[in-house]
Amino acid sequence: MSQALVRIAAGWLLGLMLAVAGAIVAINVVNNTVASPQQPVREYLDALKSGDGGRALGLLRAAVPPSNAAMLNGPGLQTAASRLSNVTLGDPEERPNNQVMVPLEYTIDGSRLHTEFLLQKTGTEWIFFNTWAFVPSRLPTVDITVVNGNEAEVNGVPVNMPNGRNSFAVFYPGEYEASLDGQYFSAPATRATVTAKDAPVAPLNLLTQATDKLKSDIAAKVREFLDGCAAQAVKEQKLQPDCPFYYASNNRVQDGSIRWTVTKYPNVSVEPFDGRWVVAPLDGKAKVEALQQNAFTGAWYPLDEEVDFSFTTRLDVSGGTVKVTPMLSF
Repeated sequence: MSQALVRIAAGWLLGLMLAVAGAIVAINVVNNTVASPQQPVREYLDALKSGDGGRALGLLRAAVPPSNAAMLNGPGLQTAASRLSNVTLGDPEERPNNQVMVPLEYTIDGSRLHTEFLLQKTGTEWIFFNTWAFVPSRLPTVDITVVNGNEAEVNGVPVNMPNGRNSFAVFYPGEYEASLDGQYFSAPATRATVTAKDAPVAPLNLLTQATDKLKSDIAAKVREFLDGCAAQAVKEQKLQPDCPFYYASNNRVQDGSIRWTVTKYPNVSVEPFDGRWVVAPLDGKAKVEALQQNAFTGAWYPLDEEVDFSFTTRLDVSGGTVKVTPMLSF
């Protein structure tokens, strides 16, 4: 064989070897990137960030427990995922039965947290490229309660709370915040971080309180009632009117001289009691003025007395309507 043919053959052989080496490198690159076990995790995290719960659930291959699904799609899901920062996807670690664990590290509220995803090899594509899928699992849940309420917000999404409680299926990792910010009732926000399918999650308890708006509206109605009652007592010229306040006297009082005024209006306090909201007893002061005659001497002299009074009410709040019904006993 001539030297020229040898050189040509050697060139072809070198080219073939380089091509094979390049193909091997390319296969390894693909298997370590788009065909790696990390790729389904990347796609899953992207689905969470975009609020695409259907895609996330399909990728995770997770069963949904009996629960409320408000956090499995849309803004609630997006908010849960948006609270992750400094996200780092680690190298896969081999596990038995053709499985691998892909670690994920991230930060939520300043804390560095860790989640492990278990995946299994499901086959190959085009002979060389591996395919991976999550090992089937079950979504975790977050339980929420609210004192004397039937509604709340979770990650900014209004949700129903039948009998003051509900359970929400959630994706992980993510953070879920429950709150109540109503016109008449509110509760400070409380948060739960979910890091894994089987990580224990403490229930979120919303400690509902009456807002200043509710107490102000109740106080206005109480004030209206007391002022109306005092005006009616003056109109009827009664020392013992059908009001929370009264004055007992054996002296004769000149007709037309009786005047009632409320001098101290009650402070309003609203508290939960036995599954409902109640107004604490209302204490105040009223002043009666009149001209009275001494029963023994017959002398006329002014009556000017301040009396304490106390009464209870029944509170009914429906939507944006507040009803306060005085409960008087005579």
